[in-house]
Amino acid sequence: MNSKGPSSEDDYDIFKDSLIRYLGYANEVGEAFRVLVPVSVVRASYGVASGYVLSDAIHKYFKTSQQPIVNPKQGRSAGLAFTDTLVWQALASVIIPGFTINRVCWVTNKLLQSARTLPPMVRKWSTTVVGIGCIPLIVHPIDRSVDYLMDNSLRTWYNYHPRKSTTTKVDEI
Repeated sequence: MNSKGPSSEDDYDIFKDSLIRYLGYANEVGEAFRVLVPVSVVRASYGVASGYVLSDAIHKYFKTSQQPIVNPKQGRSAGLAFTDTLVWQALASVIIPGFTINRVCWVTNKLLQSARTLPPMVRKWSTTVVGIGCIPLIVHPIDRSVDYLMDNSLRTWYNYHPRKSTTTKVDEI
């Protein structure tokens, strides 16, 4: 993929090359706003992000299963594409970043609580701004770490290595 987008129609991935990709960050935004919104809003943000993850995995399954059969393991390849995408996206889009932003915001909120003269709304909005500000900083390190983790564990065990990098993002965020 070049800096202007996918190099061909076959390379285009609606879940990574379009604005749909940002749905994967919904839970991080929810975590950043946790101090300002009801917990049901945070949970709903996890629902959106999880829906994105599952949709991407299903998309990869069908895309792989529709490729011409070049070997007898074609069905297995579609299942592996689904599993690999599901695990990668769950870790890189929901679990690790959600936990990271949650902890960053928790620490920020605790530190700001020690400034007793700071009005509660200023503290809460400051916590949210710090959380939102961290999102672009954590994306690539987490993606690369999950790639490394999977390349040296699951992908080795089930001998599956996706052709295209899983870290391709909209405009490389």
